[in-house]
Amino acid sequence: MTAVLAVLLCAALVLVAILARRVRRLGRRLDGLTRNADGRSLEGILEAHLDRVLAVDREVDQLAVRTAMLEAAGRRAFQRAGLVRFNPFEETGGNQSFALALLDAEGDGFIINSLHARSGTRVYARTLTGGRAEGQLSGEEAEALNLARAAPPGRPAVADRPDHRSSRGA
Repeated sequence: MTAVLAVLLCAALVLVAILARRVRRLGRRLDGLTRNADGRSLEGILEAHLDRVLAVDREVDQLAVRTAMLEAAGRRAFQRAGLVRFNPFEETGGNQSFALALLDAEGDGFIINSLHARSGTRVYARTLTGGRAEGQLSGEEAEALNLARAAPPGRPAVADRPDHRSSRGA
């Protein structure tokens, strides 16, 4: 019985040696497959890529915050402009007077009105809230506001009145 156990023990040792050799050979093959030309392991390469992905993720989060801030600020910037050039008085020419409406995305802004005459130039301003003025608008101011409302963002709309048709008197 002892002889049988000794034979089984020897067979088990030979089998363990064969399996250990196969495991070493498979380990070398796996190392060869998972190392690049620089000698870095696949694990090292994957860790480096993961670090880069995490860094890019942090940068994208920062960019999202900055983009949200810029979008909020952009809504308050003047996006639409309407300009009407006109001649309010018969003794002047060249449509040197104007009404300029500037609006943000909410319709807030102002209208600047310049009246040019031989005796001088006067400039007036009206505030706009939600696209509405604080008082009655002149025809040119109303036209400038309508032009601004209809203008595509970033593209001013301009209208010239070629003759003496102002709603203001001489």
